Amino acid sequence: MNGSNNNNGHINLPPVEGTLPKNFISRLKGLMNWKQAFTALKYPNYKLWFQGQIVSLFGTWLQTTAQGFLIYELTQSPAYLGYVGFATGLPSWILMLYGGVIADRISRRKLLIITQAAMMIFAFILAALTFFDLVMPWHILVLAFGTGAANAFYAPARHSFVYELVDKEDLTNAIALNSTMFNSATFVGPAAGGLIYAGFGAEICFLLNGISFLAVIYALGKMKLVPFIKQIHNNSPLHDLKEGLLYVFRHKVIRIIMVLVTATSLFGISFATLIPAWAVTVLNGDVTTNGYLQSARGLGALLGALMLASFGRFRFKGKLLTLGTLLFPVLLFGFSFSRWLPLSLLILIPMGASNMFIYNMANVIIQNHVDDKLRGRVMGIYSFTFFGLMPIGALFIGLIAEYTSEPFTLLVNSLLLALISLSVYKLFPFIRREE
Repeated sequence: MNGSNNNNGHINLPPVEGTLPKNFISRLKGLMNWKQAFTALKYPNYKLWFQGQIVSLFGTWLQTTAQGFLIYELTQSPAYLGYVGFATGLPSWILMLYGGVIADRISRRKLLIITQAAMMIFAFILAALTFFDLVMPWHILVLAFGTGAANAFYAPARHSFVYELVDKEDLTNAIALNSTMFNSATFVGPAAGGLIYAGFGAEICFLLNGISFLAVIYALGKMKLVPFIKQIHNNSPLHDLKEGLLYVFRHKVIRIIMVLVTATSLFGISFATLIPAWAVTVLNGDVTTNGYLQSARGLGALLGALMLASFGRFRFKGKLLTLGTLLFPVLLFGFSFSRWLPLSLLILIPMGASNMFIYNMANVIIQNHVDDKLRGRVMGIYSFTFFGLMPIGALFIGLIAEYTSEPFTLLVNSLLLALISLSVYKLFPFIRREE
């Protein structure tokens, strides 16, 4: 059925053509079924993964919250918040694309264990430096770089590993539950991190993070997986990398999804870099205020991920992706004008949910399209758009805030992101038709 012109000259397309119908959001409520929200947990290997990851991620957020506030206390500079984000993400530029190649060549479980062990060691080093009052800003930057290097190999393996844990028809639910556990930790971790920092010091946050990695390492070791069969690779890693890049560039759906994720990483989610400074300079708060802001964003993301999981095997992924890309910059724009903590918290909740719509649906749509033999490489490129480009956004946002102000910086970012999102909406309607 073709679209038709109404009397005002506007084109009305039926939902099957990929538009966002007026009652789309209201229809989502009727599709929610909490009985199917945890479908992926029926798989024993995924259940182990879920349990280990949620403990480890809680520790990660303890460290992230404490690390950001510690370096701000040491330097009193929002630019240093950007430097930490940049140091964490810089290895992604050097290593993450090759991390995707490695994820296609060796056992992903083995690669995950190695990288988690490395991150654990870095956390213990930072805890010791802080405990003995030796920590300096450059220590934090160097260890952030080391953690980023481990993450450059961890992220592609993690994204592609989920495909080994569940059947394809439950992949969407598994990815949504991945986000649920991540954002459960995001909701609880920052607030707990702020309280632990205030009561016991940053070193305890770093120590607990180091210990938390043992949970996921244990879970990985307990899984009963299909034995990994090593393939003979006649091509060089560089050739395999080029093959993955060309595949993404030539695939019209994956290419546009990568553009949206790139824009969100550069101008959207990087706003979180400024939250410690925002808590102090804009809201006149302290470390606990920082924790509340981080947790509100985490609560929204958790609710968004649970909503996605409750939909089960739904067929409107493109519409949800579009909704997230249009809603996020509007909320970021509103947040840039907020000077009252309760209002800021209220805005951060739907911001977190819309962010989940973007990253979860982008992940699922890509995984549904990608050729299995290229999965590690393509997910390496996808991971790069997040972990590699978000630090560039963090550096950009930190430096602009240093020379202007935090509110002005978020205002500029929201307008840039809105421009890109609207352009994709207008020029590439086939994205909204993705099921």
